[in-house]
Amino acid sequence: MAETTNTPVTVLGLGAMGQALAATLLKAGHPTTVWNRTPGKDADLTAAGATGAASVAEAVQAGGPIIVVLLDHASVHVTLDPVVDRLTGKQVINLTSTAPEEARELATWAAAHGIDYLDGGIMAVPPMIGQPGAAILYSGSQALFDQHRATLELFAAAEYFGDDAGLASTYDFALLANMYAMFSGFMHGAAMLRSVGVSASSFAERAVPWVTAMAQSFPAYGDIIDSGDYTTPTQSLAFHKAALDAITRATRDAGVTVDFIAPIKNLIDRQIADGHGAEDFARTIEELR
Repeated sequence: MAETTNTPVTVLGLGAMGQALAATLLKAGHPTTVWNRTPGKDADLTAAGATGAASVAEAVQAGGPIIVVLLDHASVHVTLDPVVDRLTGKQVINLTSTAPEEARELATWAAAHGIDYLDGGIMAVPPMIGQPGAAILYSGSQALFDQHRATLELFAAAEYFGDDAGLASTYDFALLANMYAMFSGFMHGAAMLRSVGVSASSFAERAVPWVTAMAQSFPAYGDIIDSGDYTTPTQSLAFHKAALDAITRATRDAGVTVDFIAPIKNLIDRQIADGHGAEDFARTIEELR
């Protein structure tokens, strides 16, 4: 059954993300109940029409889906375990950042208590909620996803990946790993250039188009990795070793630590020591498994 804007929604957790989600629900006309462990964070939301709950037990009785956006996996249990008897027959959408096995554990816990469970990975920062470019990845209960898809799409583009509750967070964390490696590379480069008086802002102007151009290589790397054939490289691991050795020397000469670049160099060195120097850089994935 399709939902309407009259569908009530509860949001547990009013950090920056929880507040953004609740504000979006209110703007769309959903009756919204909010709760936060630390009192006072609901002031702006209640002024805008939300109902502030004094306890979790009160919040989960409001009706409609319960959106959980807390600090971590442990905090989900700390919050929901004491009221689990009140959750039977209810729908829980967990948008807390939880690792895949943690999401699966929560799905098993939910099933044991008669709770319909959907897990989500938020690919956005709070100001992006409700704006183009935001996405939230979901897995778990398809019935829950289908019923409330219109509401979920108020927050961001919503994509469903299947009934394995840990699949969305696997995508989420894989993409975040990519992001953190990119940010780390930027900081490393900015530190090198700072040693010669170049600002991080100036470096950013060159880094953005360069990284954007290099990202176009991902599909080709994906094809090589999926084929498992690394024997016809565009540039070999030996080529990349020479580059990484030089970057390492330049990094140290600039007075910068090699903490970010050393793990990549170590992976390449290990492969070459094992006789893979003539193979493609994409073979590095085999060292990660």
